[in-house]
Amino acid sequence: MTPLKQLTQIIYPPRCVICGDFLWRAPFDAGDSPNSICRECTSDFSPIDAPFCTICGMPFVSDEIENHPCEDCLRTKPSFQSAYAPYRYEGPVLEAVLRLKYSQKTFVADSLGPLLAEFVKTHFMSLGPFLTMPVPLHPKRLRERGFNQSLLLARHVAASLNGELDFLSLIRTKHTTSQTTLSKRERRKNVQNAFFLRNPDVVKKKNILLVDDVATTGNTLNECAKVLTLGGAEAVFCVTLAKAVI
Repeated sequence: MTPLKQLTQIIYPPRCVICGDFLWRAPFDAGDSPNSICRECTSDFSPIDAPFCTICGMPFVSDEIENHPCEDCLRTKPSFQSAYAPYRYEGPVLEAVLRLKYSQKTFVADSLGPLLAEFVKTHFMSLGPFLTMPVPLHPKRLRERGFNQSLLLARHVAASLNGELDFLSLIRTKHTTSQTTLSKRERRKNVQNAFFLRNPDVVKKKNILLVDDVATTGNTLNECAKVLTLGGAEAVFCVTLAKAVI
């Protein structure tokens, strides 16, 4: 840590973006850590444990511990191979994502990104190599927000895999209503034909790792995967920081 940064952090001690507690207890003990979330809040992140669907990753309410496909995925197989997340979208994880997306606190991605990257290394490394791609925002939404939170997370994932990152080939051509306000059926219709692949040669015969912040019904991931598969991708695997349990 530089002397100037040490002085700045003494005058303005860094606080957790979720609970507001100080991130360190004594001057100079924080080092250059990019963490913006304290250990207590991070330890309260709710992990997704077995049993869960081996395709969409949705956890089951069951005493059985064996993972297996859910009924929805058996009835209609998604265009992706799998869509997993390390955490449930609740509690401190939910608060952290809200701070990132809607409070312009882009630095939160430097705390969440490494957590997602570690999950990817554990669960997806053996399936690679991957071309990592974030779920794109529509240009209008990107102008409003100023950044794509999925890209901020995808940068950490691609770096951890020592792989290629492409955030220009897959684009969103339809300015959709926020999925959070819609029913399951409306969500599916809302994202239909919303994505376009500019250059199919980029994805041909490649395994794609599609990155997003939160998955609810999986319709957005599925629509992206459909476009990538039609463009010639070998397979599409999806990963999100959190999954809403519905």
